[in-house]
Amino acid sequence: MVKYTQLGNATTLETPADLKPQTAPYDPRFPNQNQTRYCYTSYLDFHRCKKRHSEEYEACKYFKKVYTAMCPLAWVTNWDEQIENGNFPGDI
Repeated sequence: MVKYTQLGNATTLETPADLKPQTAPYDPRFPNQNQTRYCYTSYLDFHRCKKRHSEEYEACKYFKKVYTAMCPLAWVTNWDEQIENGNFPGDI
């Protein structure tokens, strides 16, 4: 149970019991604290997988889960726009 105060009134919020915070699992290819490469590589891997299989393929779901957990939303939005415009610098 989470409690917070809004304009002086105490309110209680209940969270579902099955809701667990998750993040990307450890990947030994990216041992450093800076996870920028992990984010970018997972984004590329997702789009390569999606191009080869489909977005519903299990491995593609994994890569999407990782990059959505690791990458800032602004980066993903920018990269998606670049893919649509045909000027994305990565090799997909």
